[in-house]
Amino acid sequence: MKTSDFDYDLPKELIAQTPLTDRKSSRMMIVHKNSGTTEDKHFYDIVGLLHAGDVLVRNNTRVIPARLYGTKEETGAHVEVLLLRQEEDDIWECLVGNARTVKEGTVVSFHEGELRAQCVGIGDKGIRKMKMLYEGIFNEVLDRLGTVPLPPYIKEKLDDPERYQTVYARVEGSAAAPTAGLHFTPEIFKALEDKGVRILDVTLHVGLGTFRPMDTENIEEHVMHSEVYYMSEETAAELNKAKEEGRRIIAVGTTSVRTLESVWNRFGRFEACSGETDLFIYPGYEWHTIDCMLTNFHLPKSTLLMMISSFAGQDLIFRAYRHAVEERYRFFSFGDCMFITNE
Repeated sequence: MKTSDFDYDLPKELIAQTPLTDRKSSRMMIVHKNSGTTEDKHFYDIVGLLHAGDVLVRNNTRVIPARLYGTKEETGAHVEVLLLRQEEDDIWECLVGNARTVKEGTVVSFHEGELRAQCVGIGDKGIRKMKMLYEGIFNEVLDRLGTVPLPPYIKEKLDDPERYQTVYARVEGSAAAPTAGLHFTPEIFKALEDKGVRILDVTLHVGLGTFRPMDTENIEEHVMHSEVYYMSEETAAELNKAKEEGRRIIAVGTTSVRTLESVWNRFGRFEACSGETDLFIYPGYEWHTIDCMLTNFHLPKSTLLMMISSFAGQDLIFRAYRHAVEERYRFFSFGDCMFITNE
């Protein structure tokens, strides 16, 4: 199976540059796995698609202001640093722009030295381990100096950084938003709860595993970058009960999917746990946990497009994507969404 098998043509003007004023008014394509048919709806129609007893699983991670712009202290050269995850104490795994100039021992200064970072380890493909040097509380320093790291295909300035957060974002740690959740509003959640839908949280801090492009033509040669996840006792117990009773489990976004499948693959059931996952789901994968999935439209040749192709079938997904292009759906992070259902 080749990466190029998952390519498609997308007019640039269909890449959403800004979020809609009303989160819930995005368009939503319903993709029926069993019949192979699609319907054009809006996101607020999701209330009618879920039933009493369904379990909706969402990723409550919160995006940190992970992008920093600084200069090398020895030369003054500009350096861009994207914080991926905290490893220990003040050491962070980072993706560094112009990384070949950042060697072990290099010190990068941000905002006239209010924050400094020393390279203490070198990885491949621009990865560096950086020890943060600062006074006070790191999160407060980062809030002042960092910026929310929007994807590179978004060229417009985001006036309100909260629009790149879900309304239920709680646990800080992501370098990118779990964008399928951006469509939800408190009113939608209340309507679902009033209907008898159980809403559960997991946490997966989004990093390179989710958004790094494929760089191999043979899919099986691609190595996923690991991401940190958590599942609580309450969530695990509720999910196991739903499984035993044959109730539907519906994942909000691919990061929720990776968490659910990673926990199941580890224990053969749901368990309270934390860990790291490098799970790569592509056609041929044996699914265990979910019945339906809400997801945005993904980049060509991406691991996320491969995941949903595995879940719904590659032919059906590509027919759905062609329809989305023809109907002028909005694509990617601030774009429209797709609900893949077993009904």
